[in-house]
Amino acid sequence: MHSKLTDEPGALQVAAQIRARELTPLEAVDAAIARIEALDGPINAVVVRDFDRARDAARKLIAPGPDQPLFGVPMTVKESFDVAGLPTCWGIEDHRGNVAHQDSVVVERLKRAGAVILGKTNVPPQLADWQATNAVYGRTVNPHDATRTPGGSSGGSAAALASGMVPAEYGSDIGGSIRVPAHFSGVWGHKTTWGVVTSKGQEFPGTDGHEIALGVVGPLARNGEDLAALLDVTLNGPLALEDKPLAETRFFHLEAHPLCPVDEPVRAAIEAAVEAIETAGARVDRRSDLLPDLAALHADYMRMLQIAMVRGAAGPDGQVASAAQWFDLLDAQHRAQRDWAALFAEYDFVLAPPAAFAAFPHDERAMPQRQWEIGGAVCGPEAVLAYAGMAVFAELPATCLPVGAAGHLPVGMQVIGNRFRDRDCIATATAIGALLA
Repeated sequence: MHSKLTDEPGALQVAAQIRARELTPLEAVDAAIARIEALDGPINAVVVRDFDRARDAARKLIAPGPDQPLFGVPMTVKESFDVAGLPTCWGIEDHRGNVAHQDSVVVERLKRAGAVILGKTNVPPQLADWQATNAVYGRTVNPHDATRTPGGSSGGSAAALASGMVPAEYGSDIGGSIRVPAHFSGVWGHKTTWGVVTSKGQEFPGTDGHEIALGVVGPLARNGEDLAALLDVTLNGPLALEDKPLAETRFFHLEAHPLCPVDEPVRAAIEAAVEAIETAGARVDRRSDLLPDLAALHADYMRMLQIAMVRGAAGPDGQVASAAQWFDLLDAQHRAQRDWAALFAEYDFVLAPPAAFAAFPHDERAMPQRQWEIGGAVCGPEAVLAYAGMAVFAELPATCLPVGAAGHLPVGMQVIGNRFRDRDCIATATAIGALLA
């Protein structure tokens, strides 16, 4: 396993200390603020700070209620979530002055569960990069290596967690934006099934309406138990939990996507984790006729993603997608869900890399202009999105957990399940994490 950067307690550990009266909510908040002030200068993760109001909120917390598992827990959220009185600009300079008038629903639910919001963490402009750099807040660096990105778009989220500043975070994912930062930074993240947690109040500045096509919101943490708690308090409604023992679980291991190879150090770290899962008695297959046509699904995903990201505006070629083309993509998405369901009738989960490589050096070029050499092949941004995109297009849940290292950099692995098996993805990832510890 990669070396941890912090031994700070997680969210549920802090909540337990408060319940045991070993510290007060205000002491927990003050300690987190002190860590941010001591650590964040060179990292630049917590870019919107709300310390005075956080202290006021902590002082008002007297005793935990029955539905407050996060009572007194200090945390931050991704900059794209509205928090009343704080700016929400998505890293876009033109929206620098956009101040939210009410909390996003996720923030409301976290506060209801007892959490105290200290501020917000950095993102790339429009949440559209695997870095966290913008003209408003500057650049966030990877706590493991300041010359590299922590990932994006929830890059500030992952950096704040990995460095120990906060025990919990909440982000969003439409192209790996939770799972890639978790993988690059050595933390845990969960991409939810589309629609199980509302993204209301996590909308592009100046818009307000339907849930973003393909886009989801989800938690980040430093362990699986915290991830499960954060998910449970923000769900729209209950989800079933089968929680099958690891030795009875059936896995399909996707070693490589047909459009993009995997960098050897990342492949080796994940393979070692998969071999440990096999040794524990689980079934792991590496070939199956049930695997969907991943290349075809990725082409459909990229088309839908490009339309969703610009909200139907003209693309780089000046063309606008027609309603007929959009409905064709919805049909393709439904077929993808059906194809994956056939695979999940045979397997409980798919194991896969979150990305083809570990954290890459900061790159001033826009994401569409980048290229990476992987295993002797040169891959562009569309290809490297393949590992994250396959769960997005079919609206599948996926948990990323740390499983090893590529040199000094962390390596994560996705545990992908069928739709609405979010809690099982996290439970299984937690069992894998315990096995590898």
